[in-house]
Amino acid sequence: MTALRKQTIEKNIPTWLTILLAAACGIIVANLYYAQPLVGVISSSIGLSANSSGFIVTLTQIGYVIGLLFIVPMGDIVENRRLIVVSLLLTAVALAITALSKQAVPFLAASFVIGLGSVAAQVLVPFASYLASESSRGRVVGNVMSGLLLGIMLSRPLSSLVADFFGWHAVFVVSATAVFVLAIVLSKVLPTRRPSSDTSYAALLGSMWHLLRTTPILRRRAAYHACVFATFSLFWTTAPLLLSSPLFHFSQKAIALFALAGVAGAIAAPVAGRLADRGWTKPATGIALATVVISMLLPLMIRTGSSIGVAVLVVSAILLDAGVSANLVLGQRALFSLSPEIRSRLNGLFMAIFFFGGAIGSAIGGWIYATGGWSAALWIGIAFPIIALLYFGTEKKQFL
Repeated sequence: MTALRKQTIEKNIPTWLTILLAAACGIIVANLYYAQPLVGVISSSIGLSANSSGFIVTLTQIGYVIGLLFIVPMGDIVENRRLIVVSLLLTAVALAITALSKQAVPFLAASFVIGLGSVAAQVLVPFASYLASESSRGRVVGNVMSGLLLGIMLSRPLSSLVADFFGWHAVFVVSATAVFVLAIVLSKVLPTRRPSSDTSYAALLGSMWHLLRTTPILRRRAAYHACVFATFSLFWTTAPLLLSSPLFHFSQKAIALFALAGVAGAIAAPVAGRLADRGWTKPATGIALATVVISMLLPLMIRTGSSIGVAVLVVSAILLDAGVSANLVLGQRALFSLSPEIRSRLNGLFMAIFFFGGAIGSAIGGWIYATGGWSAALWIGIAFPIIALLYFGTEKKQFL
């Protein structure tokens, strides 16, 4: 690729490439969630006890967080296309192992590697920001993040439906094939990006704590999103339990269809990106946080097992996903406005912090639902974004 051609791509990222990057992020990140609705059937198939079944999801999450902290920052020193392709090939192999596993140990080991390799999505997002011009960066990041969010939202219902028709092994066979094909395609179409930094890997990792201490916008945006993602994880952990309870009597297929309702909320991602490009990050952030609060208030105010109750839950799911999607894009747009040389490290720290918030939400959600019921879970779900709103109230002009 000539220097002129590379410069053209960087200033005007083609629409087809934006769509490809969005689809790639969705395909990759979905691997973190495929197993969640299948924990019961997988654990019995591979001989894992009920008490240990949570490791199926937990190890994938641990692998992902480790990848965010130790692989994503490499995007600041390693040629990005190669890092992405190698991570995807590693993920494809791990997915194939899970599809073939009949015992717990190889399945769990592969689950960890799936999480580790799936951080390729978080190398792709700052990659897209490099290709976009300053004036279109929010729009491009928003569009790419729409694909990532669709992957998160569609993964659970899709895995439930595929497993229902073809068995749980088919879910991982299909995903392994898709990720392998994606690695080949990206190796052919992505432009080369060699970071200018000559920092060593050890120094790179050592600089992350310094970045966290000296970058107030990182701490602030990570805190906002850790709170709303905790609510997101809490809701999607407890809502299926409510829907399958005697109050609603939903089947697994009906729960999968309900999960599809939240997909409509992903439309907020590109809208938020455009608002950020116009300099409206602060009011948009306030609206996003308030939307998450409202999404939890609605089912508290209207509680019934009738069709009205189902409709309220659907509206709540859409509002929740819209608020979380918008806030995520606004946060990344703000971070990607900082120095290009540190974007991968900033993104890794940002994602690791809010993903930890999501893990807290999931853990609290399951426990509080079992001990206090649906209403108690909703009150906890409201508390997280209210904390974020209170912190948001202290935001000053320099964080715009």
